[in-house]
Amino acid sequence: MTLTTDPPGLDEESTSSDDPRPRPPRTAEWLTPAGLGGGISKGLRGLFGTHAGALDRIAIVVSAALVVVAIIGPLLAPYDPYLAMPSDALLPPSAAHWMGTDDAGRDVLSRLLAGAGMTLLAAIAVVALSTLVGVVIACAAVLSPRGVDATIMRICDMFMALPSMVLALGIAAALGPSLGSVVLAMVIAMWPGTTRLVRGILRVSMNSAYVESARVNGIRRIPTLVRHVLPNSMDSVYVQASMEISGAVVLMAGLAFLGVGAPPPSADWGAMVAQGREYITTAWWVTTFPGLAITVAAIAFGLLGDALRVRLDPSLRRKR
Repeated sequence: MTLTTDPPGLDEESTSSDDPRPRPPRTAEWLTPAGLGGGISKGLRGLFGTHAGALDRIAIVVSAALVVVAIIGPLLAPYDPYLAMPSDALLPPSAAHWMGTDDAGRDVLSRLLAGAGMTLLAAIAVVALSTLVGVVIACAAVLSPRGVDATIMRICDMFMALPSMVLALGIAAALGPSLGSVVLAMVIAMWPGTTRLVRGILRVSMNSAYVESARVNGIRRIPTLVRHVLPNSMDSVYVQASMEISGAVVLMAGLAFLGVGAPPPSADWGAMVAQGREYITTAWWVTTFPGLAITVAAIAFGLLGDALRVRLDPSLRRKR
């Protein structure tokens, strides 16, 4: 006696030929607002459940707080983050300026709050765009003939042969210093990793028994991929994306530190660190607080990705 397990919804399609009544095409549930909302709420319930560790909860709270600050940070700034006051240059932390002032007399706390959106939201946008590009190219590679698939993989190998920082720095420098050029350069540098990951998962899944069964029953490869194979493979993509946010924050700050980010007087955290490096011995606060913000953001999003990985991997969840 043999038991077979098919993905939800596949048996209805495979037996639809027995029903004489026409059935309207279904939209993949994971693409609908209800499906996305249900998946997000389920994941949050799992992360905040009884099995969630204290470190995971701290990472979730800190990551959520950073995103909120990135959205409403300019509204919380006590001073104009771009107004120069030479008479207040390099003031140490005090009740008037909690994190001191920089060499132009601008409040460091106000610039941190204003630059949170430029650093964090831009990093999240980079990861979202690179993930989208990587998934689309991976799907195209899986559905294409083997020669096209091999060519796409060799292109990925060429991009991944160089470190992301070097590749993004060269592209951003060629495009000119601006936030848009940095985002584009980082997307170009980061999409090959997602493409290789998703392509490997999809290649194995497309050769599984239930896909072959669907093909025998007349279901085409593209609907099978979009409705069943890709949704069942997205857990690894979610983990990859959440962990890449940490690297994207550090990479974006590094590019701004090297001078290819948004031009002055932008409040990018990396640019703030670069601005204060000349005063590290006399005005430590100018560099220390932006550096701490980058460190906290990188660690928080990295731990968030690790918590999500543990939650989505049953074997790791049992160990905890």
